[in-house]
Amino acid sequence: MDLAFAISLFLLVTAWLVLDWVFGLGMDVWAAQGDQSRIDVAGLAHIRRTQVLLVVVLTVAVLAGINRAWRTVVAQVLAALLVGGVLMAAQHQWDTSHTSPGCIRYAAHC
Repeated sequence: MDLAFAISLFLLVTAWLVLDWVFGLGMDVWAAQGDQSRIDVAGLAHIRRTQVLLVVVLTVAVLAGINRAWRTVVAQVLAALLVGGVLMAAQHQWDTSHTSPGCIRYAAHC
């Protein structure tokens, strides 16, 4: 029973990530039709939804650990690594697309 639940939760998290990336972020960017402020809002909303999903996955992992469902814990930790990777990629994309063009005084790279 634990293994079936673990696999189901992992697949649910993975499907949510894919659907949110395609339909949540992708459709918002498409609907913005080049309006950079709406694209930025869609990107930040996607980052926030991914952060919430990461918290949910880690909470489920802790609850599974309390109930000694070790396979579910392992599946949720793997899902948390997947969500964390997506979150890192989204934040890195945001950071690289929103860097200041000039040099800031006292910065390390000046």
